[in-house]
This record gives sequence, structure tokens and C-alpha cells, in this order.
Amino acid sequence: MAKTVYPGSFDPISYGHIDLAKRGVKILGELIVAVARNVTKTTLFSPDERVEMVRKVFCDVPGVTVDSYDGMTVDYVRSIGADTILRGIRTISDFEYESQMALTNRHFTKDVEMVFMMTSNEYSFLSSHFIKEVVALGGDVSAFVPALGEERMKAKLTKQSP
Repeated sequence: MAKTVYPGSFDPISYGHIDLAKRGVKILGELIVAVARNVTKTTLFSPDERVEMVRKVFCDVPGVTVDSYDGMTVDYVRSIGADTILRGIRTISDFEYESQMALTNRHFTKDVEMVFMMTSNEYSFLSSHFIKEVVALGGDVSAFVPALGEERMKAKLTKQSP
């Protein structure tokens, strides 16, 4: 069976991410949730903090492991002997972005396939930006992220507030 990488920044990890990974591992077999150390993206949490939170979320989920990586996703995927990348699609704009990424990746390697899964309806509107904004404004995001993520966001965003 294939080894699949589910890459992302996971800043923070949301129930949408968790749902997609759990559904993905059932279909695709071994799944590596890979936390990207993306230099072009500003994150609230450090790579180590994100990896720690993601590991805690998936510690009891069979078939799911957690790792982190630098650089291009396709290079990481090939370096660990995986052959599939899992990506979630919420909207038409997600599909446009992900299809461009898949075609770009195809330029670098023809040995890695992209698998797209639609998000579950209850998570289709979630984005890390939205979640962080709600927390910064004092809102309750317990329906969107695990308690650990919510607590840590509150601690960081409260410190950043004037």
C-alpha cells in the first residue's frame, strides 16, 4: 500500500485537518502528517510547537505518524519513499490553487501523485487565519480546534495584544 504525505503548516491544527487525516488514512493507508517549515509563511507557532501539538492530536490514531520538513514538498515526499500527497479542498479557489501546485509538482517529478479530498461540510469554512482572528477578538473556537491549540493561541495572542 502507498505511503502518503499530508503536508501543511498546521498553524494551528484544526478539526478540519484532523478529519481529513483520519479519513485519508482509511483510504490511503500509511499517512505522514508533515509539518512544513515554510520560510515564506508567517506562523503564530514555531515549527517545534506545531509538531508537538500535531503529535499529541494523532498519538492514538493508527497508521498516522507526524514529521516535519524544510524545502519543497515533493523533495521531502521522495526522500521518505512516499508516492502520494494528500490535500484537502474546501472551495473552488482551493481547487484552483491545488491544481496549479499539482501541475508544478508534476514538472519536478512524475513519480508523486496528488490525491484531493473534499473537506467535510462542517469544516468547509475553516481557515487558520479565521481561527486566529476569532481568538484575537476573544471568541470561542473550541468547535474548530482541540483545546491545546485554543489555549496556546489565547496565550500567544493575548501577549501580542496592546
